[in-house]
Amino acid sequence: MLSKAKEGIEKTLKHLEIEYSKLQLGRANPIMVEWIMVEQYGSLQKIQNIAAVSNMDFQTLCIKPWDRNVIHSIAKAITESWLWLNPQTMADSIIIKVPPLTEERRKEVVKVAKKMADEAKIWIRNARADSLKVIKSAEDKKEISEDQKKDLEGDLQKLIDEANKKIDENLKHKEIDIMKM
Repeated sequence: MLSKAKEGIEKTLKHLEIEYSKLQLGRANPIMVEWIMVEQYGSLQKIQNIAAVSNMDFQTLCIKPWDRNVIHSIAKAITESWLWLNPQTMADSIIIKVPPLTEERRKEVVKVAKKMADEAKIWIRNARADSLKVIKSAEDKKEISEDQKKDLEGDLQKLIDEANKKIDENLKHKEIDIMKM
């Protein structure tokens, strides 16, 4: 009964790790922009689906769309994202210089990281609520006893507490990483 909760928690922690990797920390990383949605011929596509994103050096990204007609759409989507980047369009590519973070921008990135952690905690709470429904349903159907229900609820709460602790630890490490640069 708790396997679905464990699976949801693992997915949430993995997702949070991916989201943290998107944060701009003064170093160029293709993951920073690959997730940005771009309008292409009336539908939204991730940049990674319509262009090749690579590092030119540790502070510069190069985006080469497979269709040159979407260069300006990609540049606009990057500019409008919360990454605070300024893309430069070339004939067949987009160059992004990732600036070093200022103290003010670091604080903004920390706020974004905290928001991501809060969202992860919400997903964890939702996984707990779903599992509690399953446990309650099993008790109502007489599949488990009241004692088994209490044991399962206790085990579930331990899983939730551990997950929230991991989220808090990850956030603390990410904050340190952001502020030390």
